[in-house]
Amino acid sequence: MAQVLSQEEIDALLTNVDTEESLAAPAEAPSDPGHTEGERKAVLYDFKHPNRVSKDQLRSLESLHDNFANQFGSQLSGFTRSVVDVDLLSVDQITYSEFIMSLATPSCTYVFILDPIDGAGIMDFSPSIAFSFVDRMFGGKGKALSTERELTGIEKSIMSKIIARAFHALGKAWEHVEKLEFRQSGFESNPQFIQIVPPGETVVVVSLQIKMLSSSALVTLCYPYLTLEPIMEKLSTQHWIEARKKGDDSGRYDSNAKNLSAVSTDLKAFLGGTTVTVKDLMNLKPGDVVRLDENENDYAIVYVGDRKKFLAVPGRSGKMKAVKIKDKI
Repeated sequence: MAQVLSQEEIDALLTNVDTEESLAAPAEAPSDPGHTEGERKAVLYDFKHPNRVSKDQLRSLESLHDNFANQFGSQLSGFTRSVVDVDLLSVDQITYSEFIMSLATPSCTYVFILDPIDGAGIMDFSPSIAFSFVDRMFGGKGKALSTERELTGIEKSIMSKIIARAFHALGKAWEHVEKLEFRQSGFESNPQFIQIVPPGETVVVVSLQIKMLSSSALVTLCYPYLTLEPIMEKLSTQHWIEARKKGDDSGRYDSNAKNLSAVSTDLKAFLGGTTVTVKDLMNLKPGDVVRLDENENDYAIVYVGDRKKFLAVPGRSGKMKAVKIKDKI
């Protein structure tokens, strides 16, 4: 007969089991007070240099200004009657004060306005390349001057033609994103006097290199973030690619339409028809009347090639038979 345990014996048995399990369990590793499970590492953020322009938008600006460099180089080659290469070096975001401090004094700096977003920007030419352009336009070989001085009135007049071509090329490059007009609003030889935004404001700086014969120098473009902010969403890579495709399709359509405009084709008007026997057809003679199935008020059908295209009314134009187009089919 099975033995029945009392309540005291059951409690003693359970107590012994708990004690054995605690002795068999391995000791836990001491917890690290400085580490919490699932804790993410902190990322340093420099409030003096905030990244307000994303990497995707910077890549779009690189593609845009690479296109500008090609167009501007072609225009400069035609203007100077020599081979001029313009290469994109970098696209960065820094503070406005850092950009101004990087410019030479005296400088050849132009302030421009972007219509219709009503924003301002800066284009700076290295003085050495400015003197090279002037030397080339007066019959020289484009030799750069080592002297540090401001541009004269005649030299500014030459550079104004260069800057006009630069602004035109910029407008063509930007039209895939937004139709902008670059308009010169000022010239300054001392960049410290140019204050288009606060010193700590973020700006996008585009650096390009111009190579002409034996001279080479930098051209720098500065876009304040406040200027680009209204169109910043359009600078995503996807939007920029789609805009370029639309532009390419439009250009392709215009080109195809121009090529097809000179192609000749047959145009004929069908006034009506009827069914006659072969005997009646063989007996036809001048002056006989053949009755058609259509009424006199019915439209004639105009064929382009072998396709029905228009409805028309028959008539005359001078001494010539003609039809007047009334509607499309």
